[in-house]
Amino acid sequence: QVQLVESGGGLAQAGGSLRLSCAASGRAFSHYAMGWFRQAPGKARESVASISWNGGVTSYAASVKGRFTISRDNVKNTVYLQMNRQETEDTAVYYCAWSSGAIAALATSLYQYWGQGTQVTVSS
Repeated sequence: QVQLVESGGGLAQAGGSLRLSCAASGRAFSHYAMGWFRQAPGKARESVASISWNGGVTSYAASVKGRFTISRDNVKNTVYLQMNRQETEDTAVYYCAWSSGAIAALATSLYQYWGQGTQVTVSS
């Protein structure tokens, strides 16, 4: 039914930038909110950003506000995460997720489909 494939991860120096992409194959993509989450080694999964069904509302974790930007293209069925001024603490596996609703939300329990993740490593 729904498949999510992340891409764009890799290595970066502190202060650098990366753009992650998530391609969705499920129908009715434009009816649902989407989110980005991350998990560092030895840490629990945490929310990063979320975007409403039409891109009109976004929500960010305090740790990334002012540095990361989430966006979506409902024609291409793709959601993006632009990561600027990266810090070593941003090192993690980043996951794209498809919400059960239309509004932007950061609670992981609200998301029903998940991608396989893409590794982001930021060195000092």
